[in-house]
Order: sequence, then structure tokens, then C-alpha cells
Amino acid sequence: MHDLSGVTKGDQYRALGLGTFSFTVCFAVWTIFSIIGVRIKQDLGLSETEFGILVATPVLTGSVSRIFLGVWTEQYGGRLVFTIQMLATAVACWLLSEVQTYEVFLIAALGVGLAGGSFIVGIAYTSQWFEKEHQGTALGIFGVGNVGAAVTNFGAPFLVLAFGWEETARIYAVALAITAVGFWLLARPDPAQVARQREGRKPVSAQEQLAPLRNMQVWRFATYYFFVFGGFVALASYLPRFYVGAYDLSLAAAGMLAAAYSMPGSVFRALGGWMSDRWGARFVMYLTFIVSLACLFVMSYPRTDYIVQGIEGPIEFSFGISLPVFVVLSVLLGFVMSLGKAAVYKHIPVYYPHHVGSVGGLVGMIGGLGGFVLPIAFGILNDLFGVWTSSFMLMFAIVLVSTVWMHVAIRLMERRRYPELVGERYLSDVPEQPQPPTGT
Repeated sequence: MHDLSGVTKGDQYRALGLGTFSFTVCFAVWTIFSIIGVRIKQDLGLSETEFGILVATPVLTGSVSRIFLGVWTEQYGGRLVFTIQMLATAVACWLLSEVQTYEVFLIAALGVGLAGGSFIVGIAYTSQWFEKEHQGTALGIFGVGNVGAAVTNFGAPFLVLAFGWEETARIYAVALAITAVGFWLLARPDPAQVARQREGRKPVSAQEQLAPLRNMQVWRFATYYFFVFGGFVALASYLPRFYVGAYDLSLAAAGMLAAAYSMPGSVFRALGGWMSDRWGARFVMYLTFIVSLACLFVMSYPRTDYIVQGIEGPIEFSFGISLPVFVVLSVLLGFVMSLGKAAVYKHIPVYYPHHVGSVGGLVGMIGGLGGFVLPIAFGILNDLFGVWTSSFMLMFAIVLVSTVWMHVAIRLMERRRYPELVGERYLSDVPEQPQPPTGT
């Protein structure tokens, strides 16, 4: 860990505030297709599968870009990389308004997807300003930038209704460009970058940065993130379409209800970071998975009509989730997913303090790929089976597999490393490296 002796509280708050605000704007741009995509679907007459691909395409770029953006941030500093990434995305978002055909929309969406790469740049930049014991809380606060999805779900429908989707894209592009310039002018160089320049050291090579990716532990963290983040992005993009189709709501109403899911899925990430610092990231992951299983089990049940042969003749009744109940469950699901997102990233600066960019980039990439794959899968399931809740059935299966795999891996690790603790501390964060069991 680099020396933080010269870093003041003001420096920490400046870095955290600028990073969080910039990430919020980027995330709002990243999820813009969740709203304008509905209007584009209507204009072009797209199928559910084509719509799912359109919504998911920005997520692909945002996911894949995280691995090399993380490495570049470690090498050249978050202040420079963050600024360039936002400016490049702003240009792509502006050009989006000039597109006419579906195929070119997909190409433009790839450029807009660079906004999603901002996450790992901000994580690597922000983590450098805080001590290990406060990184969970700091990164949890930074992760509140996910609220950008709620900003888009709530605000973009009104912009589309007032100005059209083309002008909405231009407004987003201008806002992002202004944010990029402001970040460059107000942010300070990374402490590690300053120390490296002062000591005349060369940037760490990409090969060295990627070395930890050989560890299975890193890939396990990435698998957890596939659900808590990838699933969050997928649902934030998919729920407006779901509410319009399943409950026959207007786009504005659907956007607001989707924002109700996105909001707790974002703002409570700070709480998840604090809980991970206080009780351990492992406990938070168990809480996230168990509550998610309960919510998704109910949400996945389709509206069904029953006919029972009674004593005096057939008895008919139906079962289905009403809109208010579904909204409440979605809010609860978003809440625990926000806790899980913070818990996953609590591990990274603790176990890999010198490789936050590369390790965090891989974890973020796999998580982001969940946001790419799942909307497409939702559309395919809808086209194949014609059941709106099939998407939540898929999510339930993913969480079930992740929960079982996590628990088995933890118990096997404890038997191997610390047999004297088996059955006593599987909910706490017993280190997975050969260190004394300090409960980090």
C-alpha cells in the first residue's frame, strides 16, 4: 500500500465526491437505452430478442473495456483515464442521435457502452485515497453512482416525451462532456502516481498487473458480481419494458417504477460497504443471496388460473403477483443487491492492494457481462415461452447456483486452511490467503 501520510481528509472527500458524481453521470448514460430503446423498438418494429440485444450492447463494451481501463488506470492514473473515457463516450452519445437503422444503432451502442468502464477507473482512483480499514465504506459510497440508472429511468422518459429521443441523447452527451472537463480541472493526481513520479519508478507493466488473474479466488469474486451487478444492470434496463408489457403501464409510469428498483439498488451500496467493514463481506454476501432467493421465487411465479373439481362442481380461482406486491419485492431485491455489490469489492483492495485496477477490472468485466447476457436471455425466453416472469425464473436459478457454490467453496477453504475454525466462523471473513485468521 502506498504512503497516505500527506493525504488530508479534504483530499479524500474531494476524490470521493468527484469520483462518485462522475460515475453517476456515466451510469446514467450507460443505461440510456432502457428508455430510448423502448421508443426505438416502436419506431423500428423490433422483436423482443432484438430489443434485448439493443439494450445489452452498451453493457458489452462497458464490461470488456473494464479490464484494460483498469490496467491503464494503474499505469497512467485515474485523473487522466477517467477524463478521456468520459469525453470519448460523450462523442459516441452525440453521434447516436444521427443513426437511422438497427444495425448502426448496435454499432453506436458499442461506443455509448464505454460509459460503463468508468466504474473500474473510479474504483482504482478512489481506493488509493483511503486506508484499508475505510476502503469498504469509501467504495460503497462511490458505488452509489449506480443511482445513475434511477436518474435515467425517472428523468429520461420526460425528456423523451418533451424533446424526443434524439434530443435526449444530445442532452446526455453535453452533460457528460461538462462532467469530464470539471473532473479534469478539480481532481488531483492519484497518490500512487505522484509517488511513482517522485521516486522515478516506471509504471507497472500490464503483465504484472494481470498476474493475479491466475488465482481462482478472483474468478469466484467475479461470479458473485455476475449476479449482484450484472443482474442489477439487466433488470434496470429490462424492467421498463416488463412493466409496459406485463402490467400495461405507460412508459413514464414504467420508468418511475423501474427507478424505484434502481434507487435502493444504488444508494444503499454505501451501507453495504459499511456493513462489510463492520461485520465482514462474507456475512453480507450470505444475506444478499438468501433474501434474493426468496424475492425471486415469488417474482418468478406467473399469473395462473386454476380449476379444481369440487364437491358441487368446478371451482375456479387464479393466482398472480399484483403490481404493488411486485414493486415492493423489486425494491427489496434492489436493496440487497446493492449490499452485495459493495461486499464483493470490499475484498479486492484487501487481498490485492497493488492490483486493484486489474483484479477489479476482471471482476467488473464478468459482472458487466451479466448485464449484457441477461437482457438478451430475457428477450429470448419471452419469445420462446411467452411468459413474462420467465426472466425472474432464470435469475432465481443463477442465485441458487451461486449460493451453493459460495457455501461449498467457503467450507472447503476452512477445512483446508483453518480446520480448528470449521463450523464456527463460516459467516465471517476468514482470510483465504495463508495469513493468521484476523477476520479481515
